[in-house]
Amino acid sequence: MDVNDLRSFLTLAGFVCFIAIAVWAYSRGARKGFDEAAMLPFADEEGERATMAQPTIRGEAS
Repeated sequence: MDVNDLRSFLTLAGFVCFIAIAVWAYSRGARKGFDEAAMLPFADEEGERATMAQPTIRGEAS
């Protein structure tokens, strides 16, 4: 086994890993978790709305 065989094997292994990750990312089972993670920035912490002042529109009296 020479260096070129090792390089070929590592290239093939990397490609197989890439395909496996792509299949996992686009599978239906992973979608629920990704949808939940995508909504995390918009999640409210408990009681946060009650303690924060509501934003007002410019020119509107509060």
